[in-house]
Amino acid sequence: MKNLLGVLMLSLGLLWSTNAQAQEMLQIKGSDTLINLVQRLAEVYMEENPGAYIAVTGGGSGTGVAALINKKCDIANASRLMKPKEMAQASDQGVNVNRVVIAMDGLSVITHPDNPIKKLTVDAIGKIFRGEITNWSDVGGNNTPITMYGRQSNSGTFVFFRDAVLKGDYSQKMNRMNGNAQIVEAVKRDISGVGYVGVGYVKDATGLTVLSVAAKVNGEYASPLNSADVKSGKYPITRPLNQYINGSPTGPLKEFLEFELSSSGQTVVEEEGFFPIPAEYEEFNTKAGL
Repeated sequence: MKNLLGVLMLSLGLLWSTNAQAQEMLQIKGSDTLINLVQRLAEVYMEENPGAYIAVTGGGSGTGVAALINKKCDIANASRLMKPKEMAQASDQGVNVNRVVIAMDGLSVITHPDNPIKKLTVDAIGKIFRGEITNWSDVGGNNTPITMYGRQSNSGTFVFFRDAVLKGDYSQKMNRMNGNAQIVEAVKRDISGVGYVGVGYVKDATGLTVLSVAAKVNGEYASPLNSADVKSGKYPITRPLNQYINGSPTGPLKEFLEFELSSSGQTVVEEEGFFPIPAEYEEFNTKAGL
């Protein structure tokens, strides 16, 4: 009987421990662009804070935002702004959305290294992905049809690139890939290929050309690999990388967010190939209670 009682108490103890961990575990979902960065931030944080538990999964910005609206996660990673429709849905569900900016991204346009094109204007990039320019010879390159690689519609990067660069609809001929890594690998194999990815996915630029981009014809070209150009906005395809939360953060959630925004967290941001947030967003995050 004593042995049976001991086993029962141990089982109850393990069950309590598991439930306690589950209750304290932070759930983070969303953007493919952010997943490697936030996974690394979570790893470093948990190493420094034994007993902290953080789970990070992807699925795209839309997936993360939907999870936040339905109260299925603590943080939604999003490489775009939430849409008015999503904000209204959140409000209907009793979710008080707060936005936190944790890094800056120079969204990078990539080509095969054997492609002679090394720079393009925003207008030319938009025409390529709208399907109005279909051959590299039309922008000074080889007489080769252009193959486009982009994201699927649940991706925040898909939405941002469409709104900021295309200012119209994507060509039906664009290959829609599941993530940044797939685009990188596809372009490495395709001499006629062009794609767009978060700068953290091209930090070593091995086997790729990362194009310099100008905001307009006769404008100054800038590289997304240059931190100063991204933070100043000189590189024209720059965006903040966001995390959305419900209400003002407290407890473990606030502590993790504060770590991300700390000098240690921002060092991880740089190590992962992205860029620290500029002062304007530091002030913005303060308004969110951080």
